[in-house]
Amino acid sequence: MFESFGFENTTPQQASVLFAIIVGVLFGILGQITKFCFRRALVGEDRVSAAGIWLTALAFAVIGTQAAVALGWISFAEHRFMVSDVPVVAIALGGLLFGAGMVLTRGCVSRLTILAGSGNLRAVLVLVVFAIVAHATLKGLLAPMRVALGGITIDMGDNVSLSALPGGAWLWGGLIAAAALVYAARSGIGAGSVAMAASIGLLVPLAWVGTGFILLDEFDPIAMESLSFTSPAADTLFWTIASSAVPAGFGVGLLGGVLSGALIASLSFGGFGWQSFESPAQTGRYMAGAALMGVGGVLAGGCTLGAGLSGVPTLSLAAILAIVMIAVGALATNAVLRFSPAPQVTHG
Repeated sequence: MFESFGFENTTPQQASVLFAIIVGVLFGILGQITKFCFRRALVGEDRVSAAGIWLTALAFAVIGTQAAVALGWISFAEHRFMVSDVPVVAIALGGLLFGAGMVLTRGCVSRLTILAGSGNLRAVLVLVVFAIVAHATLKGLLAPMRVALGGITIDMGDNVSLSALPGGAWLWGGLIAAAALVYAARSGIGAGSVAMAASIGLLVPLAWVGTGFILLDEFDPIAMESLSFTSPAADTLFWTIASSAVPAGFGVGLLGGVLSGALIASLSFGGFGWQSFESPAQTGRYMAGAALMGVGGVLAGGCTLGAGLSGVPTLSLAAILAIVMIAVGALATNAVLRFSPAPQVTHG
């Protein structure tokens, strides 16, 4: 469709960066106001309302994504979520590691990106370490481990999606959306929060359709992408270091947009404030969590947004397994921390 716009000096990739910035700014603003975070939805003190917000977003992401598929605008047939050989070991282990990491850092990567935009220096350092480790897992020192674990697969054939089950996409997508909305209705969140959470969810199909339909150019194709932070963080790190040789893509624009949106919202509505680490022990905990999320996000095939909010609406079983294992890892780690004695701080 992109070629019909008549742009002569703009490529689909360049346009995708601008599009990603817009999507990212909107997510950053909405995420800052609603405190959108999967970790909070699982183990936060306000987890009931936080889960209501997260699940409302998921419901609208599912409905919007499957509507776009039904209209023929996009298809996930060739997407990595639908590969028949599912690397179950990598996904399960990666999910557990990511879940543990986000509890140690007190935030999923999307939340930490928003916090970084609102002046939280802990979140900034976590994102840097996360991006370095994710890039090392994708293309560097840890890549052999990723390849070895990714080679342990189960051939699912055509049954890689809930849409292949009796009842089809609308039945299973409808059940997910309905269950999410029922919980959200009982969580007690207000109408304003519902509207903002729904808007966050609709950014998912907006991004899928934008990159997979509106910006589609058969002569200069780009990847169909939506909200995600693992690959974009690694791409942004690489682009920052070698921007003269590596052009920016959707992920770079998305990350920059989220940081900008969070900054705008925190300055406009309150919430901006410089924060840093309180002790060496806290620093070590956050760095360990960042590293676990970097490895885990790559092995699992995405973070709480990439595999969760964006992945589940595709009805991919791999994405569903990933977000379930992230939740298991988070709950288990939180339980261990609750019953573990606090580490002693030594001075010297």
